[in-house]
Amino acid sequence: MERAETGWDRPSEPAPRWRALLDRALLGRTGEQAPVSGTQIITPRSPATYSPSSYLPPPDYERPELAPPEYGRPGYGRQDYDQRYPGPPDYGPPDYPPAGPGPNGYGPADYERAAYGRGAGYPPQSPYPQPPYPPAIEWRQPHNGAEVDRDVEVLRRDIGQPRVLAFANPKGGVHKTTATVLAAATVGSVRGRGVLAWDDNELRGTLGLRAGSARHARTIRHLVADLAEVESYHGPYLAEQLDQYLRHASDGSYDVLAGEENPRFAQRLDQFTVRRVLELLRRTHEVICVDTGNNVESPNWQTVLQVADQLVLTTVPREDAAFSADWMLDLLEEIGLGHLVANAVTLLSCPTPNPSPLLDDLASHFGARTRAVAVVPYDPTLEAGSSIEYELLQPATKKAWLSAAALMLEPFAR
Repeated sequence: MERAETGWDRPSEPAPRWRALLDRALLGRTGEQAPVSGTQIITPRSPATYSPSSYLPPPDYERPELAPPEYGRPGYGRQDYDQRYPGPPDYGPPDYPPAGPGPNGYGPADYERAAYGRGAGYPPQSPYPQPPYPPAIEWRQPHNGAEVDRDVEVLRRDIGQPRVLAFANPKGGVHKTTATVLAAATVGSVRGRGVLAWDDNELRGTLGLRAGSARHARTIRHLVADLAEVESYHGPYLAEQLDQYLRHASDGSYDVLAGEENPRFAQRLDQFTVRRVLELLRRTHEVICVDTGNNVESPNWQTVLQVADQLVLTTVPREDAAFSADWMLDLLEEIGLGHLVANAVTLLSCPTPNPSPLLDDLASHFGARTRAVAVVPYDPTLEAGSSIEYELLQPATKKAWLSAAALMLEPFAR
């Protein structure tokens, strides 16, 4: 069958709307863009900051009613007062709650009365450290705690049936592998089990090297060779047999099915074999994250996109990477997968500490074509390209990935 008959042949010229976007990036903005309806941009959220000392009562030397007779004389200041009245040992300011009532209804004045049994504004006079105030851990949560709780709640819901998340972009170097691993790690850290990352890259993918323990050298090739035998098992016996072909994250939050390093093996991954592998994985896992590779003409790439429940469009804020992603969306719409495009989540990964000037333009562009746009920040932990350890990520990176993962599974959460 010719390529033209399959519907996968595409012209090489960019679409007019994309050319306008590139021209705007090259020539500079001509004005502020109106927000695009349906776009959801997720940025790293910084916790609220406050100084505990700002909630301490004023010291005695600033309170005239407690000052000694010498207070106010010329030459008598704070240093003289401290030497004459040293007071209790300094154990540092207590971890006071922020001003205003908290989620449990407590405020600074209530705290003073509960902790010391005296009126607000009177510190303890005991020379010993005071016991901690009544447990209220919510005081320490950042201002976006409600959003974090919502994202966690979404990821913990029942998703009805096993779901396949396809991470795709024909361009290499756009963080497909990184996104696949971090999405699996984030979902697995919340759900606790049933999450797998599969490296379906036919040209020697690196997902197996960057994630999972190297307790064995088995890959998808070994699983396919024994596929008929493994398929015959059921229940816990199936999970036990399949585990012999999987690798595991260091914290056990997700499993890894590594890709084959020999490119000749790609010829054996026809559409029927890929479907059988996915059905097998669905019998043991709830969320399957697939790194689809770069060859849109390969049967395994096309099959994964056809059976995927959620498309995750991965890109970086660069013209060539974004153009390749836009071209792929046109391709999927032409072959009848427009519903997959409309429900897709665009994942913009920042490869450098300084945000690219293209970031806002690309967020607006893909926000008009896909269901939502998520922006994940640069993290120096990922720059080396070595093994990905989720626990070593910066807090802002974890929060951004938590929101992005919730966006991916939100349509299926019940």
